[in-house]
Amino acid sequence: MSTEQHTLITTPLTPDLVRGALDLERTAHGLLPHRLPARARAQYADGQLAMAESQPSGVRLAFRTRATVVELETLPTKRVYVGAPARPDGVYDLLVDGQLTGQASVFGGATLTIDMAAGAFEHQPGPTGTLRFGDLPDRVKDVEIWLPHNEATELVALRTDAPVEPAPDRGRKVWLHHGSSISHGSDAASPTTTWPALAASLGGVELINLGLGGSALLDPFTARALRDTPADLLSIKMGINLVNADLMRLRAFTPAVHGFLDTVREGHPTTPLLVVSPILCPIHEDTPGPCAPDFSSLSTGQLRFLATGDPADRANGKLTLNVIRDELARIVAQRAAEDPNLYYLDGRELYGEADFAELPLPDALHPDAATHRRIGARFAELAFCDDGPFGEQAEAGA
Repeated sequence: MSTEQHTLITTPLTPDLVRGALDLERTAHGLLPHRLPARARAQYADGQLAMAESQPSGVRLAFRTRATVVELETLPTKRVYVGAPARPDGVYDLLVDGQLTGQASVFGGATLTIDMAAGAFEHQPGPTGTLRFGDLPDRVKDVEIWLPHNEATELVALRTDAPVEPAPDRGRKVWLHHGSSISHGSDAASPTTTWPALAASLGGVELINLGLGGSALLDPFTARALRDTPADLLSIKMGINLVNADLMRLRAFTPAVHGFLDTVREGHPTTPLLVVSPILCPIHEDTPGPCAPDFSSLSTGQLRFLATGDPADRANGKLTLNVIRDELARIVAQRAAEDPNLYYLDGRELYGEADFAELPLPDALHPDAATHRRIGARFAELAFCDDGPFGEQAEAGA
């Protein structure tokens, strides 16, 4: 084994080997992928946003090689929640010519301890680790290593037993998506099985996933990031985080949605744009936020969430999921009169009451791995079909 290791080639980790990131930060160890550009990150120093955008959901290394051995050295940052059971290590998915052929994890690393009760974050440094994929086919092939969707990952070194070059452009359309923790990946089993990754695979497109856990809040800097990112297809899933955070009232929500869409359209005036409302979430269908952890459930090893608002406050403009769905449908219908490439999808078509009865949300807020698969398949069927918003007929009219 040591002889084989001595023959490995180290390839510099350069931007042309990385897909799905909007920025690559040079750190003391290597490269840290970001899913928001530096200018956006500088505009609001929020711990939740910083954690979410630095977790590389949808980010992957993509290269062509004849190598039969691939090693990737990284520095992961593990999350530890005070009072909660330990989280599993992040999963790396290896794809060879588009097929999943291996999975691995990097143990150890830095630690981010989160005290939800106090709203505090504490970072502890740790060592790098190396994952290894061996016995790959001895032929020229396209290799992708999808980074853990829920674990910040600094890229330190790529080592192989044959030269590496960037994967060629396969001519696929680029789908740029923004959403909440559900789009980020929440409790999906691995990075290629988050619902956007699954939908992208089924639709035959290249994914840029700006699903930001807890941070789909109609921030203008996120709208500008979408505006400035080249894409052939666009989707924005909005609503649940605004209710979770009890961030705004209906009076602010409506112009904020218009402003967000106006900004995106500055960079993508005719690109097919799909606005997706929240999937079913019974605790917030008619009950406003804020959403809060149910700390009493931690003793059972299960974290659950509660809606703490008063349904009567809807009369004062507080947001619920049903209020948001009605308003998003109205806004899109109004704008579509002058924007024929703007579409609306009710999130309950992806996950509704019948789905909840069969596959309930384990923590009352986030879908599990099986539900991610269902949502991904549903989205692909609805959006990428011939007469769907991302289908060939729709694009022909763009």
